[in-house]
Amino acid sequence: MSDTPARLLKLLSLLQTPREWPGGELAERLDVSPRTIRRDIDRLRDLGYPVEASRGSVGGYRLVAGAAMPPLLLDDEEAVAIAVGLRAGAGHAIEGVDEASVRALAKLEQVLPSRLRHRVSALQNATVPLTRGDGSTIDPRTLTTLASAATGRERLRFAYRSGDGTRTKRQVEPYRLVSTGQRWYLVAYDLGREDWRTFRVDRVGEPYATGARFTPRPLPVEGAGSDAGRGDTGSGDAAMFLARSMRRMQPELRLDVWFGAPAEFVTARLPAHLGAPQPDGEGGCRLRASCTDSLEWVALRLALVDCEFSVQGPPQLVSYLEGLGARLTRAAAGAGTEPRQGAGPEQG
Repeated sequence: MSDTPARLLKLLSLLQTPREWPGGELAERLDVSPRTIRRDIDRLRDLGYPVEASRGSVGGYRLVAGAAMPPLLLDDEEAVAIAVGLRAGAGHAIEGVDEASVRALAKLEQVLPSRLRHRVSALQNATVPLTRGDGSTIDPRTLTTLASAATGRERLRFAYRSGDGTRTKRQVEPYRLVSTGQRWYLVAYDLGREDWRTFRVDRVGEPYATGARFTPRPLPVEGAGSDAGRGDTGSGDAAMFLARSMRRMQPELRLDVWFGAPAEFVTARLPAHLGAPQPDGEGGCRLRASCTDSLEWVALRLALVDCEFSVQGPPQLVSYLEGLGARLTRAAAGAGTEPRQGAGPEQG
């Protein structure tokens, strides 16, 4: 490989693999002499890359952590694997996969060659993920469009479907994406409503970055709602703003639940935002927490812990579980029989 810049990039790519490379193996990989490898290593050091050399018959070269992160060089397979992994995580709002991951996906997809973008899309379309069933899936391209617009301070247009099914067209100044672990939300200033709003990203359709730049407005600190009300201006945090909006949209549930299993077992099976239960000293544990999740979702998550449990409150959750338990009992008792004609969901 006689092209020095191309050879240095290839050498740097090899050194980013977490292993030590003997000089002879590097020379063979790059089809040059060991002397050329030594000169190229010196060139990388001059450019600021901390390449460490070890002596001896099994000695070699490796890239160590430095003061700054060098450009990440990926081959085709590595780039596709990372893009697909980020898409899968972002599209299903997996807990712990936050806005930073979506920004990384947006940057990666922006620089992927067209042939690799096609491979990523083909693999994504051919994959059926096993999801938890407690959140809505999202097209990762929607997330990356929103993230890029928020980062670039670019106005957005999109179609939006509200909770009652009403469809509207929105033009907004995007502020931040926020993940709750179940869903993604966009915090933005709605130009048509002249107020701040939060939007569920799984209800956003056809997002389009207009190219018009804007100067970010101060996020309201108090008094702001989601699709209702105005807020006082000031500086604020997007996650806190979303939390306040969700409290206004849905009544708070104050949970009091006993589990017949150790606290460690239960904690590992509950969403983090519900908090950790406390041991009761008798082999069980008790969870006292507040949330704004739906009754249906909370009931499902409690059942998925897969141990005996008893709900002391709130009353509406106790009532919902009684009705759900009765339906499940009837379903088990009628296994193997035909359902009654016209039977529908029970209202409670």
